[in-house]
Amino acid sequence: MKKLGFVFSSAPHGSASGREGLDAVLATSNYSEDLVLFFVGDGVMQLLSEQQPTEILCRDYISTFKMLSLCDVEDIYVCETSLSERGLSHASFVINVDIVSPDVISQRLAQCAKVLQF
Repeated sequence: MKKLGFVFSSAPHGSASGREGLDAVLATSNYSEDLVLFFVGDGVMQLLSEQQPTEILCRDYISTFKMLSLCDVEDIYVCETSLSERGLSHASFVINVDIVSPDVISQRLAQCAKVLQF
């Protein structure tokens, strides 16, 4: 089966995109094991640990990313350049990720049959 890619490119808590994307990944994981997640641009902030969304009256869905390991979603890539541009090169994440260059992300995206962006 071909891989299905999910690209997270929006910041958390400013819109529902991140939460909706995570919901889509979790739902799709019931039907496929060939899921690949990419965090680029402001999307790299989705996985930062120690967020406090309740302070801005938002729902804390970030901890739900920990469910990905239970769903066998293991191919999770974070753009190294996006982290650097945001001063997050040494950030800690709520899950294990592979920090890769934009070139690697492009190569992995090309291997996906379909790509959904959130």
